[in-house]
Formats: sequence, C-alpha cells, structure tokens
Amino acid sequence: MTETATRAKSAAQETEHFDVVIVGAGISGVGGAYHLTKQCPGMTFVVLETQASFGGTWLTHRYPGIRSDSDLYTFGYRFKPWTSAPIATAAEILRYMGEVIDENDLGPHIRYQHKIISASWSSDKKLWTLEATRTDTGEAVRFAANFLWMGQGYYRHSQGYTPAWEGMETFKGQIVHPQTWPEDLDYAGKTVVVIGSGATAATLIPAIAAECGHVTMLQRSPTWFRTGRNAIAIADELRELGIDEAWIHEIVRKKILHDQSVFTSRSFTEPEVVKQELLAAVQAYLGPDYDVATHFTPSYRPWRQRIAFIPDGDLFAGIRAGKASVVTDEIERFTDTGLLLRSGRQLDADIIVTATGFDLNVLGDIEFTIDGKPLVFSDTVTYRGMMFTGVPNMAWVFGYFRASWTLRADLVGDFVCRLLNHMKDIGARQVTPTLRQEDKDMVLLPWIDPENFNPGYLMRGMHLLPKRGDKPEWQHTQDYWTEKDQFPAADLDDGIFVYA
Repeated sequence: MTETATRAKSAAQETEHFDVVIVGAGISGVGGAYHLTKQCPGMTFVVLETQASFGGTWLTHRYPGIRSDSDLYTFGYRFKPWTSAPIATAAEILRYMGEVIDENDLGPHIRYQHKIISASWSSDKKLWTLEATRTDTGEAVRFAANFLWMGQGYYRHSQGYTPAWEGMETFKGQIVHPQTWPEDLDYAGKTVVVIGSGATAATLIPAIAAECGHVTMLQRSPTWFRTGRNAIAIADELRELGIDEAWIHEIVRKKILHDQSVFTSRSFTEPEVVKQELLAAVQAYLGPDYDVATHFTPSYRPWRQRIAFIPDGDLFAGIRAGKASVVTDEIERFTDTGLLLRSGRQLDADIIVTATGFDLNVLGDIEFTIDGKPLVFSDTVTYRGMMFTGVPNMAWVFGYFRASWTLRADLVGDFVCRLLNHMKDIGARQVTPTLRQEDKDMVLLPWIDPENFNPGYLMRGMHLLPKRGDKPEWQHTQDYWTEKDQFPAADLDDGIFVYA
C-alpha cells in the first residue's frame, strides 16, 4: 500500500460525530447554522463546503455585473438587516454573509474544501455516515451525523448547462459559459453574442456593453422583465427620520412581501393586464419605434418563469444607445466566424457567451444509500418540498421561484429546529416521513406543475426530482404567503412522521 493510500485510509477510519451535518456554506447552509445556534443550543454541528470559501452561488458566479435579481430586504436573512440598495452585487452579498458568520461565531463550524462523496444511513445505528475528500490535501475523511441538513442548492456548481449545437468545434473565437467565466477574458472592443435572455444575460449585457465593440442578446424566445429604481423610497424616508435599521428592515420586508403577493396574484387573476403593464414599462425605455412585440413579448403568461428585475432599466439603456441589440431567432449551427440562424442570417462574433442556464443536480451529486440500498430520489414523495418519504433524518432547502430563496431557507430552518427539539423531547433518534393511510391512493405528480412554472433547467431535470401529491403537505407549493403560516402550524404528530 502506498504512503498516500495508507494516510487516506487512516484518516477515513477516524470518524467525527456531530448531531447535525449541514451540507453547503451558501445562503441556505449559513442560515441553517445560525438557526441551529439560536434554536437548538447545545447541539453539535459542522458545515461541509466543497468550495474554498462561503457564498455558494455568489462565489461560483464571477461574470461581470453579477448581482441579485431579488431585493436584499427579502433575500437577506430576516435576522440581519440589509442597509444598502435593494439589488446588490455579489461582492456586497458576500460581505453581508461574512458579517453573519463573524457576528454569530459560525466560522469555527465550517470546513471548507470538503467534498462529500457518499452518504449512507444505518437504521441500526440511527446515523448517517459521510465519506468525503479534502480537495486541498486529497485526504479521505469521514463524518457521522444524527441528522443531515442539505443546503447545497439545486444545480451543479462546477459547470453550467450548454446545449450541444452543431459546428461548435469549428468556431474560431471563444465560447464561454457565465458560470465558468475566465478571469482574463478580454472583451474590450470585441463583438460578443450572448445566447439566452434570462437574468444572467440581462445582468451581463449592461455590464460589458460599454467596453465591447457590440454585444447582441440572441434569444430563441423573449423573457418577461420588470423595471424600476434600485431604491426603496420608504427605506430612504425612514433612514432620514433616524429609524433603527432593524425596524426599517422589518417594515420594508413586509411592504415588499405585500407588494409581491399582490403582483403574483394578479399575474394569475388578470394576466393580460399585468402583461400590458410590463410591456409598457419596457416600451417606455426603448421608445415608441422599438419592436417590443417581437423581442420582449413572451408567449407565456407572466410568472410562468422567473421574472428578472432590471434596476434603472440598464439593459434597455444599452440597447437604446446602440451598444447592445436583440435578435430573436434560433441557432441552425455554429460557423467558423459565429452563428448561422434558422432565418438564414449570419451573426458574427469574436466571443459567444452561452447564458443557457443551470445543470440541475440532485442532492449535490452525492451517492446516497439507505440500509445498503441506493436511494432513488425520484421514487420518493416530497413532504412540503423539504423532506422525503422513506428518507430518515434528512431535510433539503429548496427555495422559492416567485419570491426570494432565503424566505424559505428561514422557514425550513425554523421547521427543522422545531423537529429536532421535538425528537429530543420524545426521545426519538429517527424520523421518517411516510404516506398515511389516507394518502395511499393519492395521485402522484411531477415535482411542480409545468403549467404553473416551467423554466428550462427544471423541465430538463424533472425526472430526477421527487414526486408531489395532490395535498398541500405533499407539495412544494411555491407560495411563501401560505407556507409562512403552514410551516409553524404543521403537526409533528399527525402520522406523517414515523419516529423511532
């Protein structure tokens, strides 16, 4: 046996035990760590993070202009006031998260560069055993946990999704995905084509437009956008009055959540009215002669996919100034100088950016087994989008599409802590969500109704996700305004949870 193998084996035999292992040090994992310290004092826990630092999405994505597409009064944690402009850069979000870690002494609990390879549950031991690798040293390490809290997100951080177009190998320029943006990419004076029209494209284009020779947003179909000032008037007014930041944070959160609730409801009850309001705002930025009908009028109703917020209309300002343009067409194939479109048009480029979305992965590409049998995640049924039938002592944070991710991270944090404390009170070491007798004949459906919400990354990966039922407790409803009341009221002894 080699020295390296001997060292790895020795390290793997030394098992560190914790009450809870949190996977991921992004928004969800850091929030979970905070809630554990406050609501479950005395419980031991560790946060295992693959990357070299905290931040998750905000560390992974380093393309120019990277910013939130949700306001930070609701994307920020409920317990930590946000004091700057509502749409924030990645650097500002990382600074905010760093303050949360420092102010609550979470740093000693986080292990960076720890990649989990497998997770196995033993019903005899009532334990999860995690095999991991330290990416900085190559050492194998092992952890045991009573409870597993998955906060790693829903997409593969190491790579984004890029379709395989014909002729890509013939293109003589550079092809770049925003998720793996090269730090030394020189786009000054270059002709750039950005494929895609989601939040990433809408963020990237105004950030590079001034330096590029020209940048074109090439979209197969249009996307809905909302516009407005990157400011909250009531927040500014309250600060002028010297109101405490904690009060401002709470008041502004409530106002934003109220306004979002009204807007979301109207997108279902009066979609045509909402549609015309959104289009009128875009037309106001681009002028009366711009072809908004072709380039900014989607075929689906508002909120069937996520709506990106365009602060101060910066995307449209670049288009109106002639530094950026939009082409609505489909790609026939790549050529040596750019793209041949279905219409027959040739679109030349020095750099092609594939802002084509995420590569969905389920539970962090970790190999899961339960009592020696592989976990087939898609065979389970979700309990409120955070626990799963037949999977003991595990919760997963999956946020909202129509509201800020962190709103649900906080709700899940409260629920998991309440569940852990309940297990301690009744002397249980295992909890497993199970279909009740009245649920046995329940119709099982895909994770989310495509008629309700259908972004590409979910549609491509729906077969990997758990099923949902036709009752609220067996769904991820995507409705914060209902779940904020349902989660705290959920009965932990209603028969769904089987304790041992």
